[in-house]
Amino acid sequence: MTTNGFTVAIDGPAASGKGTISKAVAAHFGFAHLDTGLLYRAVAGKTLQGQSPAEAARALVPGDLEHDDLRRPSVAQEASRVAAIPEVRAALVDFQRSFAARAGGAVLDGRDIGTVICPQAQVKLFVTADAEVRAERRYAELAGKGMDVTPEEVLKDVLARDARDMGRADAPLKPATDAVRIDTSTMAIADAVAEVAALIQGVLDRMPDKGA
Repeated sequence: MTTNGFTVAIDGPAASGKGTISKAVAAHFGFAHLDTGLLYRAVAGKTLQGQSPAEAARALVPGDLEHDDLRRPSVAQEASRVAAIPEVRAALVDFQRSFAARAGGAVLDGRDIGTVICPQAQVKLFVTADAEVRAERRYAELAGKGMDVTPEEVLKDVLARDARDMGRADAPLKPATDAVRIDTSTMAIADAVAEVAALIQGVLDRMPDKGA
């Protein structure tokens, strides 16, 4: 069986577990993985340094995704803002679709992969969790990195980002109509990964063998 052009689209809100799940299943199947949120964080990092969002998106190169400060809360909030700009989204579409079509299979996680970027993906998932649970996870992550944040601030940021992502006019965060919904509020990450891996394997098993 060939996995050329086989795409797994995983969408969901911040700290839902989609990134961890995406990395794990990509490694399990030997697929390439792209955290598309990093594209917007990289653009955000450049805009915080004074570039216009559209210019930053058009000039983005792979090396821009490797900076440690892209995980800072201020960058995350700016990423949510620049992601609502149609010119920014348009500039990054080709990058994402090219990645999705690569030989050997690809997993992309973000907020509009199954609805806009890869609507023909063979597997579409929407990973979510209660806002309070997601805020607790994000707080633990940030505090573990020594960042000066409070649980209340993180919850406020999570809710604000949800509102922006779901309410934007261009490619709002929502599940694709044919996406499988997975709620990780009370799931162990290993269980969520196992469930997703089984879903993907089921689709692969039903695909005809067309050779490499």
